[in-house]
Amino acid sequence: MDTIKLSIFSIVGDSFCVAAEDGEKIFKQIQASIENEKKVILSFQNVEMLTTAFLNTAIGKLYGEYDEKKVREHLSVECIDDSDKLRLKRVIDTAKVYYTNPHQFEDSIRKIMEED
Repeated sequence: MDTIKLSIFSIVGDSFCVAAEDGEKIFKQIQASIENEKKVILSFQNVEMLTTAFLNTAIGKLYGEYDEKKVREHLSVECIDDSDKLRLKRVIDTAKVYYTNPHQFEDSIRKIMEED
């Protein structure tokens, strides 16, 4: 399998990766690579700020398109600091639960919000 390296910094054009719109750019490139049976190494080099909104769109959405095995086979990350690695793990764990049963997940969130 061919490998492609994607630099988040280069694609977004900024060291602050906070907007879902920027995450969408990353998602589309990863998705195109998976569709072409390429392995993606996603580089976080030079990324100073990373939000869950960005990660949900860039990586979390992949779990709505592909099964976990396919994502794991085609995507790896590098140059990510420990706090961002934890943030990414939470995003992936939540995405896997969400895409397994989105309606149940949304109902649970709605009930929690009504309690406040």
